[in-house]
Amino acid sequence: MTDENHEDKSIAGRRFYKAEQEASFADQQEGTLQTQHPAYRLAFQDTEFLLREELRPVRFQLELLKPEMLFEEANIGSTLVFYGSARIPAPEQCEAFLSLPAATEEEKQIAERLAAKARYYEEARKLAKLASQCAVVEQGMRQFVVCSGGGPSIMEAANRGAADVGAESLGLNIVLPHEQAPNPYVTPRLSFQFHYFALRKMHFLLRARAVAVFPGGFGTLDELLELLTLIQTGKMKPIPVLLYGREFWDRIINFEALAEEGTINRNDLDLFHWCETGEEGWAKIRRFYDLDCG
Repeated sequence: MTDENHEDKSIAGRRFYKAEQEASFADQQEGTLQTQHPAYRLAFQDTEFLLREELRPVRFQLELLKPEMLFEEANIGSTLVFYGSARIPAPEQCEAFLSLPAATEEEKQIAERLAAKARYYEEARKLAKLASQCAVVEQGMRQFVVCSGGGPSIMEAANRGAADVGAESLGLNIVLPHEQAPNPYVTPRLSFQFHYFALRKMHFLLRARAVAVFPGGFGTLDELLELLTLIQTGKMKPIPVLLYGREFWDRIINFEALAEEGTINRNDLDLFHWCETGEEGWAKIRRFYDLDCG
């Protein structure tokens, strides 16, 4: 009696083959006109079929499930999320960045402004390092694991800070028409690529226990304002929202005017905290959760 036959006769044994076993059976079939036609492929192995417009709900579900399942397998309990620009250079890149030819005086001034924000790269890296050194573990799950958008600049700084102390970190990248690769500091097994912005943003916040927001553009604004809206409306419980670079944010969003105009309550301005340094941000997170690690 073979092991397989013995398993077949077991009361507790599985009665149906697993999907990967069925797939292997299909791969072993002899090639005929029928088996070679796309219609004969198993539906879950048929990429062309999965990419049809009608299959969008299935793709949504796959993009929701895949990261969630792998986060669970990696014991990711909660995250410290970093939002910010993909254009701010690292401090060590500033000299080369400023030496690039500028076609106009305006372009030169923009490059100088971006280079002046390089200090936020260093502060993001510092905050990520402090959080990763804490290594909080609760109920067997890792807490405050650094999570970024997986791209360059501020996102790279976050993953780099975790790598500085040998810690794993997440990168939730997005497919864009122009080439974009994950930064080299994201942990490979925790590097994900998304098609849908909405599901990417959902995964940013499902496990977030604090969010650090650095100067950025439309994407950062979208992420920040959605986060504040979720907390303001009670759809999400309050978490520390660290807003880095008050001079920058005050210039592009007049938060005070929103309160003065009555379109938000004045106490909505307490939904976020102004920060300038990594140490300051981590101290606010520690106080909020009463953490005793430095």
